[in-house]
Amino acid sequence: MATGEKEKTIDPAAQAMLDISTAEGISTAFSRAEAMRPCPIGRGAGCCSVCFAGPCRLATRPGSELTGVCGATQDTIAARYFARAVAAGAAAHSDHGRDMALTLLATATGKAPGYGIHDERKLRKVAHLMNIKIDGRSKEEIAIDVANAALAQFGNQNGEIIYLSRAPQKRQEVWRQQGIATRGIDREIVETMHRTGMGTDQDPEHILTHAMRTSLGDGWGGSMLGTDIGDILFGTPSPLRTKVNLGVLKEDEVNILVHGHEPTLSEMIVAAACQPDVIEYAKSKGAKGINIAGLCCTANEVLMRQGIPSAGNFLQQELAMVTGAVEAMIVDVQCIMEALSPLTERFHTKLITTSPKAKIPGAMHIQFDEHDAMAIAKLIVRTAIDNYPNRPKTRIPEYSEDLVAGFSHEYISYMLGGIYRDSFRPLNDAIVQGRIRGVVAVVGCNNPRETQDYNHHTVVKELLGNDVLIVQTGCGAIANAKYGLLTPEAMEYAGPGLREVCEAVGMPPVLHVGSCVDNSRILTALSHMVAEGGLGDDISDLPVAGIAPEWMHEKALSIATYAVASGVYVIMGGDNPIGHSESVTRLVSAGWEKQVGGKLEFEREATRIVEKTLAHIAVKRAALKLVPKYEPGAYSRTFVSKLAQLSRAAGEEEKEEETAQSN
Repeated sequence: MATGEKEKTIDPAAQAMLDISTAEGISTAFSRAEAMRPCPIGRGAGCCSVCFAGPCRLATRPGSELTGVCGATQDTIAARYFARAVAAGAAAHSDHGRDMALTLLATATGKAPGYGIHDERKLRKVAHLMNIKIDGRSKEEIAIDVANAALAQFGNQNGEIIYLSRAPQKRQEVWRQQGIATRGIDREIVETMHRTGMGTDQDPEHILTHAMRTSLGDGWGGSMLGTDIGDILFGTPSPLRTKVNLGVLKEDEVNILVHGHEPTLSEMIVAAACQPDVIEYAKSKGAKGINIAGLCCTANEVLMRQGIPSAGNFLQQELAMVTGAVEAMIVDVQCIMEALSPLTERFHTKLITTSPKAKIPGAMHIQFDEHDAMAIAKLIVRTAIDNYPNRPKTRIPEYSEDLVAGFSHEYISYMLGGIYRDSFRPLNDAIVQGRIRGVVAVVGCNNPRETQDYNHHTVVKELLGNDVLIVQTGCGAIANAKYGLLTPEAMEYAGPGLREVCEAVGMPPVLHVGSCVDNSRILTALSHMVAEGGLGDDISDLPVAGIAPEWMHEKALSIATYAVASGVYVIMGGDNPIGHSESVTRLVSAGWEKQVGGKLEFEREATRIVEKTLAHIAVKRAALKLVPKYEPGAYSRTFVSKLAQLSRAAGEEEKEEETAQSN
C-alpha cells in the first residue's frame, strides 16, 4: 500500500485525521494494514486449521497437488473455509434477529418499559405471513405470537422457515429441487460447523451447497426477521435528510457516538439524550447540549429512523476518537476494533461496552438490558456528560455532507404508486422501456487494504451514468453519502433515462435502504418486482446485480451467498479468498449459476466491476427481449400521468399560498 494519505482514502476528513495520526505516531487500521502484509497462503484459503494435526499450509499457487496431513485437498480446504465464513456471518446477523424477537416479546408482555409497537400495520402484515390470527386481538397479543413464531424459526428442525414463502414461487421450487430450503436458522449453522470439521464432509460441491442453505437462513430468516421486527418496534423508515462525516461532531456539545449494530441500544440512547433533565445536566457541565452521532450500521439504524447524523463508516471509528471531541463511544456488537481501547489512554474518550456478548480489555462495561433500558441509557449518557470537562483541545475536520436516507421497500412502493396504488409497476415499466437499464445493490464494508471509499464511489458514479438505479446499505451507503451521492443533487451523474424517471417519480438515483441486516429489504423488493410482472418469473430473470466493492467481514460472504442462492449475480471486490482453488472458484461462479441461477465472482478493479455488471445486465435484458437501448425523449403514459399529478399538486399549493398571503 502506498504511504500517501490520499492513497489510503479519498475522504478529505479521513485524510486530515490521518495526517494528525501520522504526525503523532498514533496507530490506526490504515497504518497497521500498511505495516502488516496479509499471509499469502491464508489469503487464498491455502491453510487448514480445523484440527490440531495442523495447521497445514499448502502451496501458494493455484492447482497445487499438496494435501493436508489427513489428505484433504486444496479444494476441500477452500470449500470448508468458505462455508465456515458463511456460517459465522449468518450467525452474526441471525443472532441480531433473535435479539430483536426477544425484545419484541418483552415489549408485548410489558417487561420492557420504554419500548413500544410503532408500526402496527407492519406487525399485522408479518402476522398474516406467519398465519397468526389478527381479527379481534390487541396488538400486544399479536406481537407475542409474532415474537414466538420468530424465535421458533431458529430452533426449527424440519420443514422450511416461514419467510422462504416471500420469494417468487419459481425460486422456492429451485431451493427445494436443490435441497437448500432452510429448515431452521440455527440448525444449518451448526450443521455447517459439523460438516466442515476434520473428517466429515470432504466433497467441495456438497459443502458449498450446504453453505447456500445456511446463508438463506440469514437472508430470508434472521436478517429479514431483524429488519421486520425493527420496523415494528421503531417504525418503518421513510426518507429524511441528515448529515454525514466527522464534521458532524460539535465543538461545544457533549459528543456521544453509538457504534455497532443493535438498534435496541442506540434508539434508547437517543431517547435518553432528549430527556430535559439529561440536557440540563449537560449544561451544568458547561456544554450547550448533547450531540448523538453514529458509526457503522448503528449509524444507519438511527439515521434512517431518527435523522441522527453519521460520523462515518467502519474505517473512521479510530479517527473519530483522534479528533479529541468524543466524550463516549458506546459500542455493542460487530465491526468494533479492539484498537479503540488503547486510544482511550491517549484521549479522554470513554469506550463503553454494553453487550453481554462482547467485552474489550480496558473498556468500561455498562451492560445494557432491554428490561431496564431507559435507566441504563441515562446512566451511559450521564457518564459521557461527566467526561465533558476532561476534553482536551479538539481538531474536528470541517467536512460534512447532506444525505437523504430511509427508503424501505414499503416506501419505495408508495413512492412509485401512491397511498392507494403503491406498486413497483412504474419501476418495472421503466426497466422494460430501457429508461432504467437495471438495478444494482452496492453494499458492504470498508477494507483498509483498499483505498477507503474509492471503489464504492467509482462503481456507483459509473453505473449511474449508464442508467442503472442504485440501492445501498451499510458502510457502502455511508461511503457515497460522504460525497453527496445520496441526495437529489446526485442526478447530475445520472444517465438521461434514469434521470427522466427519477425526476418524474421524485426519487434520487441512489436509494439508502438501511443497515447491513437490511439487505433483506432488497430481497423483498426483488420479489415484488417479479410479482409485478414483465421481467420474468424469478429473481434470476431480473436485470439486477449485487456488488460489495470493499468488503472485509464474514457477514459479507453470507450476504453474497444468500443473494446468489436467490438468483443474483454478485461481484466482490478485492482478492479472491478462495483463490488457491481454481475448482472452488469455478463452483461458486459457473457451478452455482447452473444450480441456482446466480453466481459469485471476485474482481479487484472498479472499472472491471462496472464492465462485468453492465454486461450481465445486457444479457438479462436480451433474454427478456427488452429494448436494448433507450433514446431519451417522450415520457410513457405512466410518467406523463405522474408528472401531471405532481404539476397539479404544485399548482394547488401555490394557490393555497396565494390565498393565505392575500388573507
